[in-house]
Amino acid sequence: MKTPNRYLSSLPTTVFTVMSQLAFKHDAINLGQGFPDTEGPADIIAVAAEALKDNRNQYAPLTGLPELREAVAASNQRFYGLEIDPATEVVVTSGATEALAACLMAVVEAGDEVVLIEPLYDTYLPMLKLIGAVPKCVRLQPPHWDLPEKELRAAFGPKTKAMILNSPMNPAGKVFSRAELDLIAELVRDHDAYVVCDEVYEHLTFHVKHIPLMTLPDMRERCMRIGSAGKSFSLTGWKVGYVTASAALASVIAKAHQVMVFATAPNLQRAVAHGLNKDDEYYQGLSADLELRRDLLRNGLNRLGFETLPADGSYFIVADITGHAQGRTDVEFAKWLVEQAGVATIPVSAFYDPGGPAAPQNLIRFAFCKKPEILEEALCRLEKALS
Repeated sequence: MKTPNRYLSSLPTTVFTVMSQLAFKHDAINLGQGFPDTEGPADIIAVAAEALKDNRNQYAPLTGLPELREAVAASNQRFYGLEIDPATEVVVTSGATEALAACLMAVVEAGDEVVLIEPLYDTYLPMLKLIGAVPKCVRLQPPHWDLPEKELRAAFGPKTKAMILNSPMNPAGKVFSRAELDLIAELVRDHDAYVVCDEVYEHLTFHVKHIPLMTLPDMRERCMRIGSAGKSFSLTGWKVGYVTASAALASVIAKAHQVMVFATAPNLQRAVAHGLNKDDEYYQGLSADLELRRDLLRNGLNRLGFETLPADGSYFIVADITGHAQGRTDVEFAKWLVEQAGVATIPVSAFYDPGGPAAPQNLIRFAFCKKPEILEEALCRLEKALS
């Protein structure tokens, strides 16, 4: 038989799958996967349930239900002062991952170069390689993950078509500063490029303000801003995302969305529209609650001798294992933690281009979007194993 897609066939089982399988095998607390262990707001779930019974269960419009597109536009104006036309500048997708694929397909072709920031979300590289694009990775260095200007400038060139910017950032928990965004905007303008802005953690920041790149001068027409109901409302299984972009870009993104998915569940769209219109108290409470959980886990890890890196946003905190690893790599140590402590994490080396320079081997990622009692139990298990 003829060979299936060579690239996909060659992809190994991801460390995320490996760690989840080990967590199940050893009945471990899974602090590797980035999803909450509680349900989202009851009122949003109730709206979704009721919407199933209102006789509107056929295909939703290609770009999304009008009420959700209007809610996305209103949210952009409310939080960032962006004036968005809901009829032409919003596309609803089946999750942020599909939004990423649709945005990249809309602007990138085979041979185009795309600038990426490492460590990076693990689907970026496979998406680009399936399109035939050439990734150009710029590496942030721990512990502060500062953006290196010299390396970033060198990554842009005549073939640069786009950049993917993830802020707040997974796995590093970094929120890019205004100065860093200004540098990115300058290079994007100078090289006539687009930016896919992965902002799924936009409401999950801790005493640091998230600034969408789209709000900077001359960025309005170049940015595709991705949001996620899963992250904003702790409903990751719903897979509802949304893209905000200029009408010219949104029309092409919609064509990519049509080819892949076409439409997203209408009852979930109506519920997400309800969620986006929740008052400021909800969003403030969401970040405050996560900050408490971050602090609980961070302080516990510090007490156990782990040096933790700054985490200003997202679900994640990164810890340096040097003091405990005894020569083991991050992958080896993460497996040891599952087997001996009953706690699953993710080695940070998984967030680097395997074809690039050697990734750090001394960092692991913990997800703190879990119940406080679960985090406490995980810390107790770690203490017992490490003693």
